[in-house]
Amino acid sequence: MGAGGRMSVPPAKNLKSDDVLKRVPHSKPPFTLGEIKKAIPPHCFKRSIPRSFSYVLQDLTFAFVFYYIATSFFHLLPPPLPYFAWPIYWALQGCVLTGVWVIAHECGHHAFSDYQLLDDIVGFILHSSLLVPYFSWKHSHRRHHSNTGSLERDEVFVPKKKSSIFWFSKYLNNPPGRVLTLAITLTIGWPLYLAFNVSGRPYDRFACHYDPYGPIYNDRERLEIYISDAGVLAVSYILYRLAIIKGVAWVVCVYGVPLLVVNAFLVLITYLQHTHPSLPHYDSSEWDWLKGALATVDRDYGILNKVFHNITDTHVAHHLFSTMPHYHAMEATQAIKPILGEYYQFDGTSFIKAMWREAKECVYVEEDDGDDKSNGVFWYKNKF
Repeated sequence: MGAGGRMSVPPAKNLKSDDVLKRVPHSKPPFTLGEIKKAIPPHCFKRSIPRSFSYVLQDLTFAFVFYYIATSFFHLLPPPLPYFAWPIYWALQGCVLTGVWVIAHECGHHAFSDYQLLDDIVGFILHSSLLVPYFSWKHSHRRHHSNTGSLERDEVFVPKKKSSIFWFSKYLNNPPGRVLTLAITLTIGWPLYLAFNVSGRPYDRFACHYDPYGPIYNDRERLEIYISDAGVLAVSYILYRLAIIKGVAWVVCVYGVPLLVVNAFLVLITYLQHTHPSLPHYDSSEWDWLKGALATVDRDYGILNKVFHNITDTHVAHHLFSTMPHYHAMEATQAIKPILGEYYQFDGTSFIKAMWREAKECVYVEEDDGDDKSNGVFWYKNKF
């Protein structure tokens, strides 16, 4: 199987800032999806149940070890050491559980095994344990992959045109405003998206991931939305019982704060994958699936790339072939880069610096003035 998931995309540290921010082409690519697929070794598309479960076991083992250390030894530490130990636990446990979230995400794409039922069972258990409505998210996320880069039909982090941004946006276009916006996005952005479709595609009526009869879903999907809700409610009840037995503070420290870290990372990862000054968005006159799938960027999170199962630095390949398991995505990325050429975008900027830069530069999208060739192609801008 070659190097598989153990390969690494060389960081683009030798690239200048101007090179990283250079716009990617928006014209029709000179290659097809079939030609891209031919460049990838066939074994990269093979899913292995033992190997997939090995990552589940690995992540859950780390999560249990961190939990055991925290609950067995932190109370024995003399003051003020517990005040330093708990934040370390929250960070480590949050990162590991983000990896669990990613594996459940793979299940939603049918990238875990060759059996859809097994994928759904594993994904449902893992996502429900993190208070994610598995089937609800699975269906909306599938539509995101079907409509990436479309201003009308994409499902998440859909940028607004300048004419549609909120009136108060210009007052937030400064350092304090960006701090506030990022803080809200990273702390409650995920629950706001699930409950109120914040940052999602506009619908003609109220959209909610917990509503089986909402506009996000069709008749064939409604039963699964009920199942998703039942999973979240079951885990919520378990947490309620634990709070009664162990105390609210115990549940918050052991589970609640790490979950906030998970939610922050999944929002940040998704935001940075689809928000970059070099990336175009398209209206219906210019959009097609391949151009939209290429309107995303691979990022470098350092050692967290491995912890997050390389969802961070193989996202372009993931959008092209979403049923490919994560442990082959690095090899596939190396294989397709020569084919994609300048259509492939990798930004090795640290994710903290990139988060701040994108919050500053990517406020709304607009067509370039006076350029007939780019009609229907929208770029991020920030000037009012």
